Amino acid sequence: MKDSEITICGLAAVRARYQRDPSSIVRLFFDLPTSKKVGAMCRSMAAARKVYRCVEPSELEKIADSVHHGGIVAVVEDTPPPAPTTADVAVWASRKENLVVLDRIGNAHNLGAIVRTAAYFGVPRIVISGEAGSARPGAAAFRVAEGGMDAVEICTTPSIPSFLKTLASSGFDVVGAATRGGAPSGHRPKPGAPWALVLGNEEHGLSPSVQSACTRIVTIQGSGGVESLNVSAAAAILIHGLGAAGEKTQVLRNELPRRASAH
Repeated sequence: MKDSEITICGLAAVRARYQRDPSSIVRLFFDLPTSKKVGAMCRSMAAARKVYRCVEPSELEKIADSVHHGGIVAVVEDTPPPAPTTADVAVWASRKENLVVLDRIGNAHNLGAIVRTAAYFGVPRIVISGEAGSARPGAAAFRVAEGGMDAVEICTTPSIPSFLKTLASSGFDVVGAATRGGAPSGHRPKPGAPWALVLGNEEHGLSPSVQSACTRIVTIQGSGGVESLNVSAAAAILIHGLGAAGEKTQVLRNELPRRASAH
């Protein structure tokens, strides 16, 4: 496999990519049981004269570099997530499109779980840190997201604090999640204002510069039995609490930019 390619594993994730942008699939491999569920994909690959093949599970493991292939592996081109401009932020604000911002989230499984939650609640995009060590869209994130990677736009920014200031100046309620010291979660943003939920690194939380760039800080109240929630669990609670469901935040798949990349 080329360095410019990544794998998408699992039927839900591969189907989502096929429905979103079938031309982005370069090669397709699947086991015998899954072959009965991918007829349309195979016909599309055949029409495009691309490689598709039914293989043994052991070969799927080699292609996916994982035993967690779910019976199917699509090889796609990997293009870096785009960096949003000030003009992009202004458009999001005018459309009242909420978003999630990830400050140095390092675990790909956490990224995938947060993407899945965002897709479920209709949050149209996630902005991730460009810093080294931040998780990127890849095989593990795609698998955990269960198709969410092709329902949510993933962007990246070199400076989270600067980006948050741009959001705030454009009218976003920039809500930082902290383990302690914030206001009780559950307070919704002012009427008519889109929100940006900011989640910090799994071990260290929000950096001081990121926290100071938020317009408010919230904390999920727990029993004290453990110090904190997993960041993906916190994301689900806070996204629901901020009121994503039912708000004007949903962007249909066919309204998102077509992407031949893995994000």
